[in-house]
Amino acid sequence: MSVLDNFETWKEFLANKLNQAQAQGMSQETITNVAHEVGDYLSQSVEAKNEEEAVLRELWNAASEDEQQALASAMVKLVQNEGNSQ
Repeated sequence: MSVLDNFETWKEFLANKLNQAQAQGMSQETITNVAHEVGDYLSQSVEAKNEEEAVLRELWNAASEDEQQALASAMVKLVQNEGNSQ
């Protein structure tokens, strides 16, 4: 099963990678920039596996560069907040 098959699994995967990046001293700006690159890759190269991913792809493709950066930042915050609440 791919981490992309289930949105909750995808968020857990992102939270894990985020924690690793932070533990290695990666800045918030760098993390958000990497998230933006991942968003670009996913929207262009990976088929959405669930409704949440399909919505994110539609939003990403409709967004300007600045809006995509905001979406990437929001995804980082989403997984940070979920990781802090567990």
